[in-house]
This record gives sequence, C-alpha cells and structure tokens, in this order.
Amino acid sequence: MDKIFTKFPFIDNVLKGMGQIMLQENRWTGLLFLIGIFIGSWQGGVAILLSTSAGTFTAIKLGYDKSEINAGLYGFSAALVGVALSFFFQTTILIWTLIVLGGALASIIQHFFISKKIPAFTFPFIVIIWLSVFVLHHFTDIPPSEMISAKPENVAYSEFITPINGFGEVIFQGGLLSGVIFFIAIFISSPAAALYGLLGSLLGAYFSYMDGESIEGIHMGLFGFNAVLSAIAFSGFKKTDGLWVLIAVLITVAIDDFLIDHNILTEVGGVLTFPFVVGTCITLLIQRFFITKKQN
Repeated sequence: MDKIFTKFPFIDNVLKGMGQIMLQENRWTGLLFLIGIFIGSWQGGVAILLSTSAGTFTAIKLGYDKSEINAGLYGFSAALVGVALSFFFQTTILIWTLIVLGGALASIIQHFFISKKIPAFTFPFIVIIWLSVFVLHHFTDIPPSEMISAKPENVAYSEFITPINGFGEVIFQGGLLSGVIFFIAIFISSPAAALYGLLGSLLGAYFSYMDGESIEGIHMGLFGFNAVLSAIAFSGFKKTDGLWVLIAVLITVAIDDFLIDHNILTEVGGVLTFPFVVGTCITLLIQRFFITKKQN
C-alpha cells in the first residue's frame, strides 16, 4: 500500500486531509474515516471524496506550500463541507456542484488563515456551510436529506455508547459503528488523542446533562463532538495536558450549550464545530498568557 501512496501522492494527500478532520496527519486514519462515512451513507462517502479532492487539487494548482498540502491541511475543511452538504440536503445536481465548489473555496480560505498564521481550525468549513444553508433554505426548494428527515432511534442512555457517538457526530455520522471506527482510526494514529477525545466526549455529555440538555441529543453525541475535538487539540503526554484538555472542554461545552439553548445559529445549520474553534482559541490564549507570565 505504501508503494501506491508513493506513486500516487494525491491519494495520500486526500486521505491525510480526511484524517486532519480530527487533527491526525495519518492516511490510515483518513481511510478509516472514509469507510465509516460510507457505512453511514454512500452519498456522504462520495461527497467527502469529491470535496476533499477539490480542496487538495485547488491547493496544488494555486501553488500552496507542498509540505502543507502533504500534511492534509487543505483537505479537512473541504472534507467537512462535502459531508455537511450531503447530510443537510438531498444530493441534487446543484448540491453536487456546491460540494465541489465548496471544497475548493474551503482550501482558499484555509490558505488565507495559514498564511496569516491564524489558528482557524475548521472555521472555513463553518462559514461556507452557514452561508450555503442560509441561501439554499431561502432561495431553493431542495428537500432535506433522508438522514435529516429520519427519526432518531429511541435508545437508552449508556455511558459507553454516548461518548462513542460523540466521535461519529464530528463527521455527521449517527451510527454506533461509525463512531467506533472513528475512535479506532484516531487510536492507531495517537492513543493519547483517542483517549483524551473519549474523555472529552464523556465530559461534554455529563456537563450538558447537568445543564439540563435533552437526553436524546446527549445520547446522539450532539453535545459531545465539539468536546472531542477540543480534547484532541490539547492531548499529549505532559502532566499539564490533562489540565488544558479540561479547560478547553469546559469552555467549549459552555459555548455549545449557550448557542444551542438560545437557537442562535439554527437558521444557518446549527453550531457545527464553531464551539470547538472558539473554545480552543480561547484556551490557546489562556495558555499563551501563562507561558508568557512564567517566562517573565
């Protein structure tokens, strides 16, 4: 397999772009993500392939830094754009076109933030989806996808299943099997990231439960996936990493619950990964403050 990736580096770049959805520069992680998405929906699988390829191809053609392309940095926001559009809407010709164009645009926006050294994380994906959902809802009659229309299964709360579902919801997958695959995908790349992510999802579910959020939403992982990403972002083997994970998760969950409780972003598709982006950036600022203070 390694020979294939060497011979066809574009495939390697695309898979690493998918892996970077959960901050893993690992082709096998990306491949397992792709498999997990195909299990949930073939439209989602095709969509993420198209959008990630479009984002990566755009980065190559525009001459962006090769090492950044090889690391998958121009693929993850593009990947999420594709999955999100196929999740929110039935895949008409217009949606397939937007999946490709949105993937390319995500790459361009990502490059702006990278070139300015601003930690945007998945913000390009968020902006594109918010704009797309608003426009498509107000100016087209494209119906929602079957995944949106389907009623969630009535399953009892479980301390095991709920945090795993948080992994699946990062990439819009509600099935337990996809969540398990995503967890394994991260674990083979970074056991610390996977375990901290599991802890983050569990804490997100617990804090949201204490805040009075719906049991159904918590069980589905809707209050855990942002916490998963924030926990992974600060995961590591230093003694202080656990503290930063806890701080990031607390801030992220607080933002997540506030936005959902007040329906602030419902009209544009929901919170998406916005709480993760804001919570992580705030934690980075706090971290930088303490590091600067310590040095002085």
